Amino acid sequence: MTTVALAAPQRRGLAPAVAAASGLAAAMGVGRFVYTPLLPLMVDAHRITAHDGALIATANYAGYLLGALLLTWRPALHDRRVFLASAALLIASEALMAAPGPILFPAVLRLVAGVASAVIFVACASFASRPGSGRQSAGIVFGGIGFGIAWTGLLVLALRPVLSWQLLWLVSAALTAVLLIPVWRLDIRPGQRVPRGAARGSRVWRALLVAYFLEGVGYIVIGTFAVAAVSAERGPVAGSAMWIVVGAAASVSTVLWSVAARRWSPALLLPVALAAQCVSAVLPAVSGALWAAVTAAAVFGGTFVGIVMLAMRVGAELTDGAAAPLTAGYGAGQILGPVMVAPVLGTSYSAAFVIAAVVLGAAALTAGAVTAGIRRT
Repeated sequence: MTTVALAAPQRRGLAPAVAAASGLAAAMGVGRFVYTPLLPLMVDAHRITAHDGALIATANYAGYLLGALLLTWRPALHDRRVFLASAALLIASEALMAAPGPILFPAVLRLVAGVASAVIFVACASFASRPGSGRQSAGIVFGGIGFGIAWTGLLVLALRPVLSWQLLWLVSAALTAVLLIPVWRLDIRPGQRVPRGAARGSRVWRALLVAYFLEGVGYIVIGTFAVAAVSAERGPVAGSAMWIVVGAAASVSTVLWSVAARRWSPALLLPVALAAQCVSAVLPAVSGALWAAVTAAAVFGGTFVGIVMLAMRVGAELTDGAAAPLTAGYGAGQILGPVMVAPVLGTSYSAAFVIAAVVLGAAALTAGAVTAGIRRT
């Protein structure tokens, strides 16, 4: 198992945490998730079909997994030059999405964006999971993801009446570049290979990997189809509004989860968060009412980034170098999720949400086993 070490700058206070949060806002909130609100616009403009859109999204998930695996197998690859190159590639891949070309072209661009996002995410997550300022500021750091998601929703909602989808991609690339400026000050150093068997309680570590993999499967089903389900029922404006709710809830929730983790252990909170996210899958499956959609969006946003933060914290307690392998398992789950629910997709998304709820329930139970295992050690 390996990791990417992100050394703290020689500055004090919250500046390093804010910089890392800005990196996650760029890499995840915008770099990965801006595609969600822009996809309907590209389909309406006949740039791609809905089927093409799913394939392009899968390419991004595959790139994210590939980036995490590369950092797991070869941590020395991730020096400062690779980190900065990933930042540049992320910006370029977004800007080039506005260019014409065959369907393979945007798929390759989203693949590149996935790899670059993984490199930036693992670095910032490693910083937030280390003892010291990163651990104390984890709520701020991971809150960057929700901040970026909220901005993508606001961006599309506000500018779609006046800008084409091509110009929105260019605006997104510019926003990513601005958000990445503070991150360039961080001191990036190659990770170190951790000796085999170094994890405290190998069964507990494997259980955490399984729980986080299942979270990747369940969360991506909700994240992929929740906006589409609302848009199908109430129109694209309502879908964009739900995405803003997700981002806003995610921004606030990480601070709340961080405060809770000071009173209760992250291992105890992880199954609670997973169980709550299970509720966000059940609600749209059993009700098409507006209150159910809004509540599900708020609960989903309030848990999915918190789960990432808590899992990284638990992993850091079990072993050095937890971020990269956990991210790889999460990425594998993201690829499996849409494929697993594809056969049940038709006129309704309810069956997909039921499957997600079952998977998340299993994740919560597995995380409970992690909690029990840590208490026994």
